[in-house]
Amino acid sequence: MKNLNLPLIFSFMLLGCANAFAQQTGTQEALFRQKADSILALMTLEEKIGQLNLPAAGDFTTGQASSSNIADKIKAGQVGGLFNIKTVAKIRDVQRVAVEESRLGIPLLFGMDVIHGYETIFPIPLGLASSWDMELIKKSAQIAAKEASADGINWTFSPMTDISRDPRWGRVSEGSGEDPFLGSEIAKAMVRGYQGDDLSLSTTLMACVKHFALYGAGEAGRDYNTVDMSRQRMYNEYFPPYKAAIEAGVGTVMTAFNEVEGIPASANRWLMTEVLRDQWGFDGFVVTDYTAINEMIDHGIGDLQTVSARSLQAGVDMDMVGEGFLTTLKPSLEEGKITEEEINEACRRILIAKYKLGLFEDPYRYCDIERAENEIFNAENRQVSREIAAQSFVLLKNEKQTLPLAKQGTIALVGPMADNAENMTGTWSVAGRFEESISLMQGIKNAVGEEVTILHARGANIVRDSLLESRVSVFGKPTYRDSRSEEELIAEALEVAKKSDIIVAAMGESAEMSGESSSRSSIELPENQRKMLQELAKTGKPIVLVLFTGRPLAIRWETENLPAILNVWFGGSEAGDAIADVLFGKVNPSGKLTATFPQNTGQIPIYYNHKNTGRPLPEGEWFQKFRSNYLDIPNSPLFPFGYGLSYTSFKYGDVKLSHSQLAGDQTLTAKVSITNTGKYDGAEVVQLYVRDVVGSVTRPVKELKGFQKVFIKAGETQEIHFELRQEDLKFYNHSLDFVFEPGDFEVMIGTNSMEVSKEIIVWND
Repeated sequence: MKNLNLPLIFSFMLLGCANAFAQQTGTQEALFRQKADSILALMTLEEKIGQLNLPAAGDFTTGQASSSNIADKIKAGQVGGLFNIKTVAKIRDVQRVAVEESRLGIPLLFGMDVIHGYETIFPIPLGLASSWDMELIKKSAQIAAKEASADGINWTFSPMTDISRDPRWGRVSEGSGEDPFLGSEIAKAMVRGYQGDDLSLSTTLMACVKHFALYGAGEAGRDYNTVDMSRQRMYNEYFPPYKAAIEAGVGTVMTAFNEVEGIPASANRWLMTEVLRDQWGFDGFVVTDYTAINEMIDHGIGDLQTVSARSLQAGVDMDMVGEGFLTTLKPSLEEGKITEEEINEACRRILIAKYKLGLFEDPYRYCDIERAENEIFNAENRQVSREIAAQSFVLLKNEKQTLPLAKQGTIALVGPMADNAENMTGTWSVAGRFEESISLMQGIKNAVGEEVTILHARGANIVRDSLLESRVSVFGKPTYRDSRSEEELIAEALEVAKKSDIIVAAMGESAEMSGESSSRSSIELPENQRKMLQELAKTGKPIVLVLFTGRPLAIRWETENLPAILNVWFGGSEAGDAIADVLFGKVNPSGKLTATFPQNTGQIPIYYNHKNTGRPLPEGEWFQKFRSNYLDIPNSPLFPFGYGLSYTSFKYGDVKLSHSQLAGDQTLTAKVSITNTGKYDGAEVVQLYVRDVVGSVTRPVKELKGFQKVFIKAGETQEIHFELRQEDLKFYNHSLDFVFEPGDFEVMIGTNSMEVSKEIIVWND
């Protein structure tokens, strides 16, 4: 069998018996498993272990794949897939080595962090979530899959579904916020967008839900840090989005860096086998995060051989980068620490994934140069990115209808994010064409032409400390630090402000101030930027703060002192044009927050679906002695979950319920009339919350159970209907049984989690 360069020969030889087996069992899954077993029978132990190895590609150039260091391992059957390699030419070259120069010719997987777009970048995930539009979110994933697959990629490490209530954690930008219900809906939309209905189609990607589990709950908001929580909280608050992705058919799962109940996730059999496979029925393969196996040495549970064996036994199938599997599984097998069947099962799952992707049928199915030339970063995709970005922005304040702006007069455009195209895409946009993104300045110029005079001044650097600024530009997105003094920069901003009718201040974070390894101990606006705003405010000119951020920020001073704040997150490739669309009223903003904005860093963690204490602060009160509150600020957030304004206004009628009492599997219909009482047509996200008033265990003060984004014309009234069933009211009790408990329930409908109207029902068994 040595140097069998045509893998399809043995694949087709085995196809007959595999098809017969599939016909006998009647399942496609059985066919894939039989095919994988047929190949397993031909593999050496070293080749099986090789399939479990996922190195990062770093030394390939087109035409040199055969002479690279990784290529030698590929030829020896010691690589199952590669990531961080792009372009059809490079990937085809590497795949040729695998299928024509290795003994069995097993094709490789090619993965990449396609997080919120490939070359056409969409808003960061926290921004996408703020659209509350599942079809748009799904569409963004479909376009990302189409572009990435056109460039040779067949696997993405997305979606990240980690719930987080701590905005100090930088990767809050990469998730969907604090709510398990909304996070679950977004997880399903993303998986279906990436994978479609048929993974073998060359326009889809195999998705990877991450980071399993609890990665967003690290202590102190510090990345990679310890996590400790009850199982009841896991099941009710943190597990649902992962489970939703599994139910949507996600192909792979990535382990988390953190420990869970004292055992790092990658070695946690309870997580990877008992929960993921036995309870949830996951049948894909599990891959670690980058060097996660090796990092368990520092966690303190053993040397590389020990932690590698524990990971395999836990249910991990593929080792990303660390090569612990590659170098230690054979000795562990010889010493009786693991079994060959454990190796076989991990290898089988990876082979099945390759069959599902159609790689055995055609290893080069993702290597069509014509697709690469026509389907990536084209005008159509960029237009969709622009439209989605405009739907993600959240209008936080609009005093005296400062917005939308009129296309007249003179605008002072100031701030470090005003003319910075490279930072528009935000974090985790690894394949993006940063230099071709649309900056805010360019977007405004495109919108107003010669009708408006634009005066520009930088006004401030991103941060005062140059060393700190260097830490937030390590991925090649320049911050364009200005060497002038803080006073000189402010003076220039004041000069253009005096000549203008209105000030547009582009402030906040740069792209990499949030994201992986970008935790912040204080989430206020950087001091030098606030100082510039304070000086601008003294001019008396109206100020529109265009806020760039990858996390909720504590902007209490800005909210109290500026008339208008538009939170634009990081909008992607077309951010500048999308922001201008909203600033000048071409698009009416409709985004709503999916993560609470605190009044200051000291309120963290703060989230809407908290539980009461035995001494809750009465609603509407600031402080009472011997109640659960602060001395210096109210308990309430600056902006609550679900909050977002519009250029128009919506009036909610009373909540009407179909029943005051229900029993068993009856359906409750809740309805409310909403009238657009303003001058603009607009979209509103109508939110349904429920409170289980009395339970066998304590229950949250409210939980999101439904939402609808509806477009209502000015002067129009629409009646919105929600349906609730007993299943929607179940939760995991102290014994971790998923139960419905009869009793009183508050049903609430409103424009955000704080502004709701409620009715009470009784629901019996």
